[in-house]
This record gives sequence, C-alpha cells and structure tokens, in this order.
Amino acid sequence: MPTPSRPAAVPTAQSPGQAHAHAHAHGGAGAGVRVDGRVRAVLAAVLAPALALTLLGAWLLWPDAEQPTLTTLAPGSSYARVEVLAVGPAAAAEGQVSARSPDGETTAVLVPPEQLPEIEPGDVLVVMRLPVTDADGAASTAHVFVDFVRGPPMAVLAAVFAVLVVAVARWRGVAAIAGLGVSLVGIGAFMLPALLQGRPAVPVALVTATGLMFVLLYLAHGFSARTSTALVGTLGGLVATSALAAWATGAAQLTGLVGQDSLDLQHYAPLVTLRDVLLCGIVLAGLGVLNDVTITQASAVWELHAGAPTMSRAELFRRGMRIGRDHIASTVYTVAFAYLGASLPLILLVSMSDRPLLASLTSGEIAEEVVRTLVGSIGLVLAIPLTTAVAAVVVSARRSVPVAAVAVPGVDVPGPAAAQTDPAAVSRDIGPLRGDVDG
Repeated sequence: MPTPSRPAAVPTAQSPGQAHAHAHAHGGAGAGVRVDGRVRAVLAAVLAPALALTLLGAWLLWPDAEQPTLTTLAPGSSYARVEVLAVGPAAAAEGQVSARSPDGETTAVLVPPEQLPEIEPGDVLVVMRLPVTDADGAASTAHVFVDFVRGPPMAVLAAVFAVLVVAVARWRGVAAIAGLGVSLVGIGAFMLPALLQGRPAVPVALVTATGLMFVLLYLAHGFSARTSTALVGTLGGLVATSALAAWATGAAQLTGLVGQDSLDLQHYAPLVTLRDVLLCGIVLAGLGVLNDVTITQASAVWELHAGAPTMSRAELFRRGMRIGRDHIASTVYTVAFAYLGASLPLILLVSMSDRPLLASLTSGEIAEEVVRTLVGSIGLVLAIPLTTAVAAVVVSARRSVPVAAVAVPGVDVPGPAAAQTDPAAVSRDIGPLRGDVDG
C-alpha cells in the first residue's frame, strides 16, 4: 500500500523560547523583536545630557583668537623639490650631492652627514632655496636638504587601505573612513587651537573625545540601542581615563618637558602647558581601542541573546564577561606593544644605560609612556564590565513581536502561548493529521 506523501509543514508544540529562537535563526539577530520603549528612554536620559554638556563645553572652550604660527622659512627663501642625479665618492667629505633643480639646471644640495647614507640617485628631496652672496658680491642660490618627498608611497598606502576597508566592510567601511576624516577635522579645528590658547586640559580632552565618539559610533554603526549601549560604556571609560590621567600626571610629576619638540613648543607657544598636552595625549591614545572594545562587547552580548533569548540578565552578564576577559587580556598587551613600538629608539637607549632598571623606568621619558599605558589600560578594563552590564539590561528588555503561525489546511495551530498552557489542544488538533501520515 503506497504511503501518503507528508504535508509540507507539520506543526509541533513549541515553547515560547523555542519559537523565539526559531525566528532568530531565520531573521538574524534581533529579528522580530524591538527594544522596549522604557529602555530607549533610559538610554536617551543618559546620553542626551552628555551630548548637551559636550556642546556646551565646546561653546565655552572654543578658541576665540588667532593661534600662534611657526615660521620655518628665512626671509627671501622658499621650498622646492629636486631630483638626485648622483652621489659621488666625495659626498661624505663635501656634504653635498648633485641634483636637478626645478629650472632644469644641475645644482649641489647641502646634506647633513647623518642623512647622506640614505640618499640614492633618483630620490626626490625637499630643499630650501636660500639667496646667498659670494665674496665678489655675486648673488646665487644655495640648496639645503630639508626632507625626503614621501607623498606618493604614502598616498598608495592610503588608497590600498581605503579600497580594502570598503571592499571588506562595504558601507560600514565607507562610514568608518568618513568618521576618521571627521575625527581629524575635529581635532584640528577644536582641540589643537584650544590647547595652544591655554584652555584647561581635562575639559578640552573630554569635550573632544566625547564629541568624536557621538559622531563616530553612530556614523559607523548606525542609530540603534546596541550602538547607544556601546556609547554609554565608552563615555564611562573616557571619564575614568580622564580622571586617572589628571591625577597621574600630577602625582607622578610628569611635566611633559622631554624631548626637543616639547622645548620648541614651549618656546613658540608660551600659552601652552606641556602637562596639559601630555594629559590630552593620554586620553586620545586610548580612545580608538576603547571604542573598539565597547562596540565589540555590546555586539557579543546581543549575539548571546540572539542564540538564547530566554537567558537571564545575570547569565548574559556572566557569559559576556567571559568574552570580555579575553578582550582585556588581548587589549592590554596590544596597547603596551603599540607604545613600545612607538618608543623603540628611546627604549634602546635605556637598554644601553648603566642606570638601574627601576631608575630608568621612572625617568621622565619612560615614565610618560608607562603612565600612558597604565591609564589607558585601566580605562579599558573599567569600560568592559560597564558595557557588558548595560548591554545585558538593554537586550533582555526586548519585547517579542508575535511570530506568525504556520498555516496548515484544515488545522488550527495555536500560538506559542497556547501551546504552552494547553498542550492537549495541540495534540487534539494534529492527531488526525498524524493518523493520516502514519496510515
């Protein structure tokens, strides 16, 4: 006797959690649900005052005078590009190389001895053209080495980076690159002029970092409760980092007076406080990594909830923190290695010193990097549990949108709630259908 064909869909009794999880499996994380309106109101109540304070701070701290300028050209001089034609054997003794000047003539370029080994024929150099007068009173032009022309290879790297980001991340990559441009504009238009005019460091650092985070997170990740959750965690980490940086720079007596650049800055911009510059640098240095760990942590909690919608807030927090601990472990040495790489010449000098290791670590140059690393890492460690806790509360407050029942001709399938409260009704409804299939 031939067996009847099985119907296309046979309803089975499911618990509300199973039906909810089934909807997630087909619709992706968060499909068929929305964040409770009360949770949105709480997030808005936290973020709206923060945004208002940021805008107020920007208005109060906005630079209102011309910033000091640094003139690098002597009277009558100008910059030009020349192409190296030859580096003769006498170059080291004479301190000059042969190059083609902008007007097509061959000229000698004076080069510092430490740069001579790096110059090869075909290199393009930036030189300063200086008017000079010889002993006979004849006027001529001297060409002095300033730097190498690095624009073309750097432009190639930037183009490759942008293409790869857009190819892999698509529209989010476009938004991230746009956000990077906004960050550079914000720093150049507000933070740098404010510091040059002597504005207080902590408010300048907080206003700059908070304003950038509002723009960058929503631009790159969209307006959503998940992004707002990450922003809350980021702002908490920023406040902690700024407070720690302000305390540490004073308690450790970090003056910022290390290196020739700091001394030059103090000379040309007398209103600048180098300790304030150091403090703002500490906050900015940890900003990118802080943003990364908070958005990743919020996404992890969202995905945990998508896989198990009935999981409690406490369990969401515990499982989210398991991921967060991995973030902490990897991010701490990521930050440390980034600072070590940037300060490698200084570290090499310290390794050659005959001073005790502790004395070297607490010297001005090294102490700044140590404090920068520790303060940034503490801010990251504090931001992860804060973000995880807020995410667990927000995502578990979702309200389910009713899942449509599967239609089977001649059978009334109850919704998930009915299936849970009256399983006998489901058995009665599908009994005849089961008999047809089995028979």
